[in-house]
Amino acid sequence: MAYLSGFGNEHQTEAVPGAVPSQQNSPQHVPLGLYAEQHSGTAFTEPRANNRRSWVYRIRPSAAHPAFQRIDDGLLRSAPLLDGVADPNRLRWDPLPRPARPVDFVDGLYTLGANGSTLDRTGIAIHLYWATAPMHDRYFSDSDGELLLVPQTGMLGLRTEFGLLAVEPGEMALIGRGVRFAVDVLDGAARGYICENYGRPFALPELGPIGANGLAHARHFRYPVAAYEDIERRVQVVQKFGGHLWAADYDHSPLDVVGWYGNHGVCKYDLRLLNVMGTVAYDHPDPSICTVLTSRSATPGQANVDFVAFPPRWVVAEHTFRPPHFHRNTMTEFMGLVTGVHDSKAEGFVPGGASLHNMWAAHGPDEATYTSATTAELDAQFLAGSLPFMFETRLPLTVTDFAHTAEHRQPDYDSSWSGLRRHFPRP
Repeated sequence: MAYLSGFGNEHQTEAVPGAVPSQQNSPQHVPLGLYAEQHSGTAFTEPRANNRRSWVYRIRPSAAHPAFQRIDDGLLRSAPLLDGVADPNRLRWDPLPRPARPVDFVDGLYTLGANGSTLDRTGIAIHLYWATAPMHDRYFSDSDGELLLVPQTGMLGLRTEFGLLAVEPGEMALIGRGVRFAVDVLDGAARGYICENYGRPFALPELGPIGANGLAHARHFRYPVAAYEDIERRVQVVQKFGGHLWAADYDHSPLDVVGWYGNHGVCKYDLRLLNVMGTVAYDHPDPSICTVLTSRSATPGQANVDFVAFPPRWVVAEHTFRPPHFHRNTMTEFMGLVTGVHDSKAEGFVPGGASLHNMWAAHGPDEATYTSATTAELDAQFLAGSLPFMFETRLPLTVTDFAHTAEHRQPDYDSSWSGLRRHFPRP
């Protein structure tokens, strides 16, 4: 499969030569009898550096469809959550159990928590997914936010308006707001995490004093080449809008884009390519130094949400407590684990699991990790075979009632710190 690369840049690709006009955006007669259509991921007048839009050239215009009707939301929820609680306690979950019956990607969505408001276009939702069946003659789009997918097990095949992407554990995929797509399960079953971003689109963070190199390189983001479906039969298109699911029956596939150019669409990134920054002297660096993508807010430096990843890396700092230190933050931290272990937890946090530390919740290493870290020889160490990640957001997350009371939630998470004893001498 061939890709075009370069995050946020203009791209052009066509499945049939000549599908994309060579001179004009929307000429009087589009080549090959196609329809020209613009997808605007940002307001028309946003600054050029922020503007997201793509021109697509398709067999039928998107306007050719019947009315959408409400359908069951299943276990999918949106902000503001009416059935949930903003809990100051530290929360942790085992992996989401596999569904008892076959489910596709849409039916397998499970909301853990959310903040902000879909209608006000602020905040995020965090979902888990199971997919044990392909989306056959069924398609999905999210008008409320863009979707950042982090597969934990099983490869996903994304069929989108902009082409095809295969996304495996260790990679992430970003699906722009309003983009229609279907998910195939290439390994028979797939499980993972989703950040639904209601706010400003994800972008690469500024590098500041880091300089020109480091973190995620724009050239490593992969965009698909154009590929279209010319299907004329009854299919279902599901749309998330205003926090609920709506559906309409089309008489054709909505993935009929023959060519496109622009910078609003879908892409993927291999998290193992992240050029991790760290200290070579002393002190454990803040997790912000591992930011892959950021959704900015109106407050400079305070993100609507940051996506932070911790791939295999060297740890070399001297005279330093190397695991994440004990801390309380104004930001809210959701942690997931694709593979391996987290360097601040000895046990209990397993691949496919999750933890949530809402704003100002005190957390840090458990007793076993603390003891090991304070007695270990500080030789250079390579943290291999591990891929934790974090969605860090400026607002507290409200947890859905069904996630709060779920059997796979660990009721004794607080006991992780119960063994931390006093060392300061008594008078």
